[in-house]
Amino acid sequence: MPSHPVVSARSVPPQPLTPSLLLTLGALAAIGPLAIDLYLSTFPAMVLELGADATGIQLTLTGYLLGVAAGQLVFGPMSDRFGRRIPLIVGLALCVVASVAAALAPTLPFLVAARIVQGFGAASGAVIGRAIISDLASGDTAAKAISIMMLVGGIAPIIAPSLGSVIGAAFGWRGILATIAITVTALIVAVVAGVRESYSQAHRDTVRSEQHSHPRALAQLTSRGYLGNTLAMAFSTGVMMTYISASPFIYQEMMGFPPLVFGLLFGANATAMLLVNWWTARLIGRFRVRTILGAGVAVMSASCAAVVLFVVVDAPATWLIAPLFVTVGAVGAVAPKATAQAIGHVPRIAGTGSAVLGALQFGVGAAVTPLANTAGPGSAAPMAVVMMTCALVMTAGFLMARPGARA
Repeated sequence: MPSHPVVSARSVPPQPLTPSLLLTLGALAAIGPLAIDLYLSTFPAMVLELGADATGIQLTLTGYLLGVAAGQLVFGPMSDRFGRRIPLIVGLALCVVASVAAALAPTLPFLVAARIVQGFGAASGAVIGRAIISDLASGDTAAKAISIMMLVGGIAPIIAPSLGSVIGAAFGWRGILATIAITVTALIVAVVAGVRESYSQAHRDTVRSEQHSHPRALAQLTSRGYLGNTLAMAFSTGVMMTYISASPFIYQEMMGFPPLVFGLLFGANATAMLLVNWWTARLIGRFRVRTILGAGVAVMSASCAAVVLFVVVDAPATWLIAPLFVTVGAVGAVAPKATAQAIGHVPRIAGTGSAVLGALQFGVGAAVTPLANTAGPGSAAPMAVVMMTCALVMTAGFLMARPGARA
């Protein structure tokens, strides 16, 4: 696929994909995992302070994911119509306001509502970041750039639980949510200073004209390549979100580990995902992106099957540590590559394509998180069933996207 850099209406050359730009885009992608993982260790404390049960507290996570899913569908198409930069700044500003409201929430319903708005605004970072990369690169170059962006963003799950434990011990869960507000404020400054518009007015006018005269651009969203890779990406994230939702209770209540050890184990799994992402990004060029993606899908499905097996035979809870480590690590091979493959099929409407992909990703996440502990914190069976179900759909999506397959 040829590169398609965008020339602005003023004939300013497109912004190159420099390390500083990728660092900023990676930091934008990190908002989601930061807002999810930073406060996980405080779930038991939130149960006591807000007078809720574990399921009620998990609604704060579900609400955030629903907000992100909705925000993707708004900010993606908005960036195709109005450019990337302004919608990005507006979304981040909304995230800051909602983060402050969440930190001051007097009740659980208020907190859930604030988290929904927080997620809605935060969605602008990931969806527009992917679109910016699609504006400036394509093919293997875009795949590597998205892997690097997600590599930077992948640092957040490594440090977030341990950092959250420290902040939570000093300032409680409210201090953690205030930290998110401060972090996103700093990102607004970085975007204003270092991110130029990558989608020119001339290009926007051309795409709108094409869509009015012939719906070929929007028809790209129904191609088997886009749909299959989008399913693979979204449901690989569903596996990970199931694990994230259940992990505080699996590690701390079933295995009996304290919050600090939970943070270390959670960080080790995130490190595995980061390293796999980095390693497989280096393999692009030597191997086809789809080959790397297929290997990740196979490993991830096998490790989810191992989780199910250990639950069925009633193995000791600590046996789950190894397959969960492999499962989360394999996400680093699946999610970035499936993302690049999906967006590569919709280059003319990258913002909308990124939005649909992200909305399904976080919609799946919002659907699976309440299911991970339906049998209570003393059972890993719901987590195992939901993870395996997501892995099967992920595999089906990968097979659907293969050349010659029917949609």
